[in-house]
Amino acid sequence: MKHIVYLAGGLLLAFAACKQTSKSIETTKADSVTVIHNNGINIAYTDTGKNDTTLLFVHGWAINKSYWSNQVTYFGKHYRVVAIDLPGFGESGKNRDKWGTPEYASDVDSVIKELNLNKVILIGHSMSGDIVLQAAIDTPDKVIGIVGVDNFKNVGAPENPADKKGFAEAIAAMKKNFKAVAIPYFNQQLFSKTTSSVIKKRILNDVAKADTTIAVAAMEQGNDFNEVAKLQQSKKKLYLINSDVHPTETKYMAAKKIPFKVFYTKGTGHFGMIEAPDEFNKELEMVIAGINKK
Repeated sequence: MKHIVYLAGGLLLAFAACKQTSKSIETTKADSVTVIHNNGINIAYTDTGKNDTTLLFVHGWAINKSYWSNQVTYFGKHYRVVAIDLPGFGESGKNRDKWGTPEYASDVDSVIKELNLNKVILIGHSMSGDIVLQAAIDTPDKVIGIVGVDNFKNVGAPENPADKKGFAEAIAAMKKNFKAVAIPYFNQQLFSKTTSSVIKKRILNDVAKADTTIAVAAMEQGNDFNEVAKLQQSKKKLYLINSDVHPTETKYMAAKKIPFKVFYTKGTGHFGMIEAPDEFNKELEMVIAGINKK
């Protein structure tokens, strides 16, 4: 996840998007939520529907698997659908120190292996775009498709030297006062004019309740990820379902001959799956059809 943060005068943050081997994995039941233990940490997930093809949904930064509830209901009628809580968020465990992309990719791969999933389409929102990409690289024989949701927006773009400084300053500011940085960032950068007040309230409430130490660590440890190299290594076409409010710059991917296709949820903010679920689901259906053709 390449988060590029600008701090100038007041608080203004902008995202340029926002393998380990599993050991002794076991499963336990708890109401409708199942828990897998990967390297001693719980991964909570739901498992709905039946099909040879599985849609595995991974939420973005500081939220949880409930953001996919509409997709679980909609696609669970025709596919097997798994939605997970990344460790450190939602109902998953917090008992580890590393929160980078390799660790989270290992969590995703653990679910794939434990559930014996084969034809898996990984769908990752926001920071989880990089996570599902790495998971696909680590489990190439299981994953048939990679879908990013409002991420990979400037893959390969030259990095401004000021970006690293701004990012470091933003991380330091969040460590000092998480809410004072995160809440304005969401309000200023991740909502559109059409984002409803109900959805805004839900998201901001979840962000405010997030474990601040883990949230900051996940952002900081996940920043060093070479998306161009990883996309080339995956040898899979990248499908994106992005908001059109902040444009997706694709010329650098095209120059690197990285195969991709972009769909847009018109007028939504960063959370198209809950802001415009009907449109989002139709676009994801088209993505799935494209993946299945291969």
